[in-house]
Amino acid sequence: MSSNREIHLASRPQGWPTADNFRLVETGVPTPGPGQIVVRNQYISVDPYMRGRMNDVKSYVPPFALDAPLDGGAVGEVVAGGGDGINVGDTVLHGLGWREYALLDAGSARRVDPDLAPVSAYLGVLGMTGLTAYAGLLDVAAMRPGETVFVSGAAGAVGSMVGQIAKLKGAGRVVGSAGSPAKVERLTALGFDAAFDYHDGPVRDALKAAAPDGIDVYFDNVGGEHLEAAIGSMNLHGRAAICGMIAQYNAAEPPAAPRNLALVIGKRLTLRGFLVGDHGGLREQFVTEVAGWLREGKLSYDETIVDGIENAPDAFLGLLRGENLGKMLVRL
Repeated sequence: MSSNREIHLASRPQGWPTADNFRLVETGVPTPGPGQIVVRNQYISVDPYMRGRMNDVKSYVPPFALDAPLDGGAVGEVVAGGGDGINVGDTVLHGLGWREYALLDAGSARRVDPDLAPVSAYLGVLGMTGLTAYAGLLDVAAMRPGETVFVSGAAGAVGSMVGQIAKLKGAGRVVGSAGSPAKVERLTALGFDAAFDYHDGPVRDALKAAAPDGIDVYFDNVGGEHLEAAIGSMNLHGRAAICGMIAQYNAAEPPAAPRNLALVIGKRLTLRGFLVGDHGGLREQFVTEVAGWLREGKLSYDETIVDGIENAPDAFLGLLRGENLGKMLVRL
């Protein structure tokens, strides 16, 4: 515990981020004050939403500061300090990732059980990722048994969970889009009824072929052409849970699609954006149900793991390029 390495935002990206936008900085290991803890991070999460925080614009969460460590989900062991029922040796989930050692108020950490599941799972299937999928599909989009569900970015951490939960909750048909033949094959193995590679042609045509009777629910991780295709295929009173729009996170110009928003009127569609933080009331129900599915072998999850804090920027850039299968994590 003599040194601490962390990743700082060195400059704000213009379009696609590059390695030059990040800086590895060595500092001292922090010392806790009253009610504080020091956590030795074991895994940190890199997520698409972080790209938006690299821009100096007003949003639902403050932008990252220049020449300061980035932050995000992390899980690790408490090595110093204590408070609010958290002690040295506990494994906790918190929001100060992108660094090897984190100093935080004990009350802002949540203790997790490393015997219930691998600690990395608390950043994915049993964490924010899983709750996003669960709440977006069942609460925001209010999926009903027998309905047809379309998921974009379906091989990612959230999308792969959405498709499996839809099947477990009685969806009549689940369709997913992904960015490679290997990912399409993985979606089929996870129980999707149909999946396609969006590089193979217009999303509109692929979706119509995969869901000839239309879709009732769309879980959107991508936006752009995918959202336009989903609107075109939606049945009357269809619902879309808008989780992310990764297609435009690095765009220098406004997206051309969707160009068919007028269909929202005649079809009486509901397009609803949401943030997982608004659905904390579902956490206990979510953990209980998903942990049960995991124990019974009814639900699977994938992780793509990159080792070393120094490689966190590469992991993030790889995520934006779609190089991950499931949850992208950095192991420290």
